[in-house]
Amino acid sequence: MDSIDQQIVAQLVADARSSYAEIGGIVGLSAPAVKRRVDRLLDVGVLRGFTAVVDPSALGWGIEAFVEVHCRGNVAPSEIRAGLVLLPEVVAAYTVSGAADAIVHLRAGGIAHLESALERLRAVDIVERTVSAVVLSTLLERPLLEMPAP
Repeated sequence: MDSIDQQIVAQLVADARSSYAEIGGIVGLSAPAVKRRVDRLLDVGVLRGFTAVVDPSALGWGIEAFVEVHCRGNVAPSEIRAGLVLLPEVVAAYTVSGAADAIVHLRAGGIAHLESALERLRAVDIVERTVSAVVLSTLLERPLLEMPAP
């Protein structure tokens, strides 16, 4: 990925609705050249797709929590995933180092909904216990391209 590809990706992150001609004007390429590069970035997996960014609160999912999941015994990540995928409130889940086996990101419509989701999470047969932290406010969400190169 060269600097022009990086500029194209940055423009798409800023506004995925930008036309190839608009992006080309920014990066100094023709629209067909930008399209070829975008297609290649999709083919190699740099770009995974295009989507609308929705405010979860606007859809009634204003409560957010992160939950440490501690499992019974030695549980494979695929088993953890299988237990979590059925809970619609789980928006993301990660295996992690440390005492917990996974960290789960939950969204809910209110405190009662969150409590219900946590009860259903704890009822998953592989789950031994959970430790929850409810998000009070978001301090920072940074698009990947704003991060310095590793």
